[in-house]
Amino acid sequence: MFALADVNSFYASCERVFRPDLKGKPIVVLSNNDGNVIARSAEAKPWIKMGTPWFQIKNVQVIMNFTPRCRRA
Repeated sequence: MFALADVNSFYASCERVFRPDLKGKPIVVLSNNDGNVIARSAEAKPWIKMGTPWFQIKNVQVIMNFTPRCRRA
């Protein structure tokens, strides 16, 4: 048996599960290795393109805060 699930803005939606305060705010999710955008919320899609590197968008006013997901203890 196989299953296929297609979720819009999957990683951004998952981040909202862990951070409900992000509801309605633009979210971008970056890749681990090269820091490129791999997911965008619907609010961020008009301003940020898929695959854009972090250094090109870090000063965009739409992005209000940056929180790394993987934190070391």
